[in-house]
Amino acid sequence: MKSITPIFACLLTALTASAHGISDADKQGILEGGNLEYLKLGATHMLTGYDHLLFLFGVMFFLTRLRDVVKFITAFTVGHCLTLVFATLLHIQANYYLVDAVIALTVCYKAFDNLDGFRKYIEVQPPNLLVAVFVFGLIHGFGLSTRLQTLPLGQEGLVLRILSFNLGVELGQIAALAGMGIVLAGWRKTASFAKFSKVANAALMFAGLLLLLMQLHGYQHTRFPEEFPLNKDEHFELHQKMEDSRDPGTDTETSSTTEISSPLNQRR
Repeated sequence: MKSITPIFACLLTALTASAHGISDADKQGILEGGNLEYLKLGATHMLTGYDHLLFLFGVMFFLTRLRDVVKFITAFTVGHCLTLVFATLLHIQANYYLVDAVIALTVCYKAFDNLDGFRKYIEVQPPNLLVAVFVFGLIHGFGLSTRLQTLPLGQEGLVLRILSFNLGVELGQIAALAGMGIVLAGWRKTASFAKFSKVANAALMFAGLLLLLMQLHGYQHTRFPEEFPLNKDEHFELHQKMEDSRDPGTDTETSSTTEISSPLNQRR
């Protein structure tokens, strides 16, 4: 178990760092480009934001009528547009790891709802789903805003840049929904859909819980940096050393020395 702990921490660090953050390359592209760069970044951000995609997948899972799809996706879109635009414009900020942790909980909520968990396990009527999706849209939009505010936005032309990013998000969302719709429509025609729909939503809930752990791990790094003396590169290096120590071809004495001198082992 002791050897698993740092590996798991290393995995969480790597995943958290790639959790739809905005890279230095993207920031440089923004500085050199114009509103088109914001539009492209918004689309890319949505298509690589797996927390947003997982939530949308949960929303789409049992929707078979186009009317229902439009209704729920419109509620979600209106919600995240409001907070994305106004939170950014008014410079309303929060720790983005905590916001993303709440977004991960929305994934768990939708999976739980898809499993009919409110009736089966709590024995209550599920909350109004349309209202819930709208409220969750507000949270997702705030998460997008916290990331957008890490960019050098400036003041001149700020509104147009925010709207360009938001338009990109919407275009990315349309592309993602189109792909999900095709996959789900095809899957519903097979016998495996009824057989594995519960398994799929249980997996969706597990993914939401994993995302929650990732974001809380990232928050701990920012809130209590003194408790995490290793940066991401050192995490990776430690992981490599541990892999080498388990290699039968590695000298036993070297492996023992590496393990003893490891900062994580010293903390234990």
